[in-house]
Amino acid sequence: MDLLFNPIILSVVVLCLLCLVKVNVLFALIFAALTAGLSGGLGISQTMTLLTDGFSANATTALSYILLGTFAVAIAKTGLMQMLVSWISKHLGSRRLIFCLVLAFIACLSQNVVPVHIAFIPLLIPPLLNLMNKMQLDRRAAACALSFGLEAPYITLPIGFGLIFQGIVADSMTRSGMPTTVSDVASVNWILGASMFIGLLFAIFVLYRKPRRYEENDTVHLSGDIPTETHFNAKHWAALVAIILAVVVQIIWQSLPLAALFGLIVMMLGRAFRFYELDQHIASGISMMGFIAFVMLIAGGYAAVINETGAVNALVQSVIPYLMTNKVLAATLIVVIGLLVTMGIGTSFGTVPILAVIYVPLCTAVGFSLPATILLMSAAGALGDAGSPASDTTLGPTSGLNADHQHDHIWDTCVPTFIVYNIPLMLAGIIGAQFI
Repeated sequence: MDLLFNPIILSVVVLCLLCLVKVNVLFALIFAALTAGLSGGLGISQTMTLLTDGFSANATTALSYILLGTFAVAIAKTGLMQMLVSWISKHLGSRRLIFCLVLAFIACLSQNVVPVHIAFIPLLIPPLLNLMNKMQLDRRAAACALSFGLEAPYITLPIGFGLIFQGIVADSMTRSGMPTTVSDVASVNWILGASMFIGLLFAIFVLYRKPRRYEENDTVHLSGDIPTETHFNAKHWAALVAIILAVVVQIIWQSLPLAALFGLIVMMLGRAFRFYELDQHIASGISMMGFIAFVMLIAGGYAAVINETGAVNALVQSVIPYLMTNKVLAATLIVVIGLLVTMGIGTSFGTVPILAVIYVPLCTAVGFSLPATILLMSAAGALGDAGSPASDTTLGPTSGLNADHQHDHIWDTCVPTFIVYNIPLMLAGIIGAQFI
């Protein structure tokens, strides 16, 4: 299979081109999957069958987003989110740079402390858009801040989502013949987290520091009417208990859908909301997170099509002759392969098992150590989140920042995050693998 006509390369090019000309991500992914299938020798009927059958790969993720969206809406209904918005507006009303760092910190909490992932963004960000407009904050900086908080913690810290991701890396490498533990992954991945932090600082202090004007529009609260009380009451305490117990459930059983479901039950029993309001909360959760859930389902189907074509192995075989010349070139090619594979699938969690089968024997043959292989593997997986049009790490920030239709998913989220995170991640993986 010729390198230039490899289904992965062709489909990723189609995906990126369609997204750059502002074709909806959902349709762009479907066309990319069709491109991969047809160029890989599969018929159109077989490609569509594989695409739909592959939904199951990300079904748990999609269910997580719906339930987490419902959980986040229920929390917002208690007024907790409005209290946070009021505090931010009061204390950070004229501090653009500090505002971005606070957004990044809140996003970090959503990965390791309060496991709501991206569900908090459509609830927290739209009420803050008018404040951002007054500050003349470039929303590309806000997108970079949110993306940092959604990705860097799970890469670096083995807590919450980080425990899941690093566990996947360790298990996948072990199954592929290189015994690895979570502590091995955590001892190396701080290099990637540090590179992303440098990218964050570059984005908010240099690249997108200048003021940017936006039109003043009334933003729509996706969760409906939100209470404005400023004092804690029984509903707030019930919500806090639900959050804490949801974290405990997630840590014990490592299941986000179960954690969200448990949190909703605790809130209902604690009378944070009434039973008859559950239908409304679910409808709001689906409205808020449904599109992202469907994108993730189609991304899973795209991965199934790619696997069936054998394009990953063909891509690796086509570059093997160049890998043995020197380790710098080898690391560069390995990371680029990871970038191509993960850009279309859009999830680091889903692509690591695919990459491990190839990366482990490849890195062993080249002579990379266990820490170097972990670093290259984690970097390649992480590249699928920052900058990918189909990633929840980019879809999430856009869902909040585009509430008034003044923030473009590709040019204002994907391109900036690709520049400030994927480039540092690639450099960290390539350079770091030479010294560890």
